[in-house]
Amino acid sequence: MKGFVFTKADIRVLRLIINWAITLAILAVACLICSAIKHINSSDFYVPMVFVLAVLIISLLTDGYFYGVFSSFVSVVGVNWAFTYPYMKLDFSIYGYPTTFLTMLTVSLVISTLTTRVHEQEKLRHDTEQAQLRANLLRAVSHDLRTPLTSIVGSISTVIDDGGNLSEEQKQCMLIDAKEDAEWLIRMVENLLSITRISGSATENIQKSPELVEEIIGDCVTKFKKRNTQVGLKVKVPDTPLTVCVDAMLIEQVIMNLLDNAVHHAEGISEICVNVTEHRNFVQVSVSDNGKGIDPHILNDIFKGQLIAADGQCADSNKFRGIGLAVCKSIIIAHGGKISADNLPKGGAVFRFTLPLEESEE
Repeated sequence: MKGFVFTKADIRVLRLIINWAITLAILAVACLICSAIKHINSSDFYVPMVFVLAVLIISLLTDGYFYGVFSSFVSVVGVNWAFTYPYMKLDFSIYGYPTTFLTMLTVSLVISTLTTRVHEQEKLRHDTEQAQLRANLLRAVSHDLRTPLTSIVGSISTVIDDGGNLSEEQKQCMLIDAKEDAEWLIRMVENLLSITRISGSATENIQKSPELVEEIIGDCVTKFKKRNTQVGLKVKVPDTPLTVCVDAMLIEQVIMNLLDNAVHHAEGISEICVNVTEHRNFVQVSVSDNGKGIDPHILNDIFKGQLIAADGQCADSNKFRGIGLAVCKSIIIAHGGKISADNLPKGGAVFRFTLPLEESEE
């Protein structure tokens, strides 16, 4: 399905519209409240307090300082003109007028400063997480890429150099091992490319479009069955079509990573279940298996880009799971969703992630 692609300029315009809409709507509500109270109580003592509260809310919900300062000026003039005797006239000589103005201006500046700092801290936290993820990836990649490449070269060299001394079964076994290592390298490169795409300001680098969830799931099921004929796969999706605004390739990669993770690391697995459920304003996708489950010691660290074994050391042998799940988390967060992992009471592990539903055109 085709959709609009939002550029950085589009996002800035959208934020501008939202900020102005919030400012004007709150000022309008403050005017309506004061007008309603005015018919009940002739005193205008409450008016400045209502508009101070309006300025505070505007400063809290908008970006930067402009909208809070602007609403301070508008509120002071509006209070003087419409809600202070003599009505519908400006009289700047009214007692307490400068105090009201300075109070509103101070409130807007203080709240805007606090809000700006919170936004900056959130951005810093996001940048720190991305830097930590990249550092973990580099540490893992430096070790993990060398191992399959060495195995591939060794298997192929053995077949070429000593092919005459090997049976057909031995040759077949070496070639299968080389093929599996090559497939793992492909998945690793795909994960690294995904990290590059969503690094920095994640939501601005992702090309989203409306997509049907069942179509994304269907593509993943087709790819999975071609590579894993020995594992059963059950899929359950709602009868009602569900639409999400996502980068379909990235979401497919999340699902494929979770499926491959179950195949490679779920001990005793014979079946995987993919279940899609609809909630109020989001869709949840769960991937569960009937294996042994996840070690409780690593459950809380499983999305950090490296795995921590029970003894607290980095579990390099679990290479694909650590990198793949870290990529899954980054992709889902960049789409405005959440991802989690848990053990099922009846045995096995389950990974769940959510995505915001696309609003209906109706």
